[in-house]
Amino acid sequence: MTQSLDLVFCGTPQFAVPTLEALAAAGFRIHLVVTQPDRPKGRGLELIASPVKQCALQLQIPVTQPDRIKNNEEFRAQLTALKPGAIIVVGYGRIIPQWMLDLPAHGNINLHASLLPKYRGAAPIQWAIAEGETVTGVTSMRIDAGLDTGDILLQRDLPIAPDDTALTLSPRLASMGAEMMVETLNGLQAGTIVPRPQDNVQASLAPILKKEDGMVDFSRSAHEIYNRIRGFQPWPGAYTKFRGKNLQILSAHTTGAIAPVAEFKIIGGRLIVGCAHNTSLELMEIQIEGKKRSTARDFLHGYRPQPGEKLG
Repeated sequence: MTQSLDLVFCGTPQFAVPTLEALAAAGFRIHLVVTQPDRPKGRGLELIASPVKQCALQLQIPVTQPDRIKNNEEFRAQLTALKPGAIIVVGYGRIIPQWMLDLPAHGNINLHASLLPKYRGAAPIQWAIAEGETVTGVTSMRIDAGLDTGDILLQRDLPIAPDDTALTLSPRLASMGAEMMVETLNGLQAGTIVPRPQDNVQASLAPILKKEDGMVDFSRSAHEIYNRIRGFQPWPGAYTKFRGKNLQILSAHTTGAIAPVAEFKIIGGRLIVGCAHNTSLELMEIQIEGKKRSTARDFLHGYRPQPGEKLG
């Protein structure tokens, strides 16, 4: 079916790309893609286009990259002239100003990677895993002036596998969300979707990650630490100190072996570290500051940690 809705798409990261592709494939008229400016990356600090910009160029959709949008009269005039029926926002990375919220008839529609009102904020995938959730999902919502507080349009849930990380879960949520966004716009045009307010009492926050969120706290249980290792991939990761140097824990799992809190215990070539509540982690892959990543066995051979040595 050929869609009649005129759209503007705002997005930046890889997570937003499947939605842009799905809307284009469904026949929606995307008149403009708004994404963040190219950023320097790598040792040469070469300017790199966002994944959304790269996708838009492949789809031959015009792109704009304003440094700011709230008081940008040129950008405002550009969007106003397009008269979009809806503005789609997926991981754009800017607060949407009120003039943009008021512009389209169907509003600004956001794809959020959680089952709102749970995990409002910038890092819902990471925090859902870190907090030990077994189910998450995607929500399409009409943006308002609050932080992910707008009316819910559609939701779909998705199980979190015990070994999922933020890196493995994100593409599945992005794919599911892309399909749901097409359904959302079709439903809004057909008048079959009834927006429903969020229950603020059930809300929880997923704030932007900070470097210190990755510091391993061995006063947590092994299962809690394991969840944070999974959730905080690839950044800030999970790290502690060993002999005065940073030690990244890249892979680990819980084990029935017992060791004192934050202390090493070597059992048959396995590297065990004690956590709270008589729980322990077996470290599988780690990386010492300034060195390459290594298996626990190679670490044991190279550094010969002694039973009773502490981390942190």
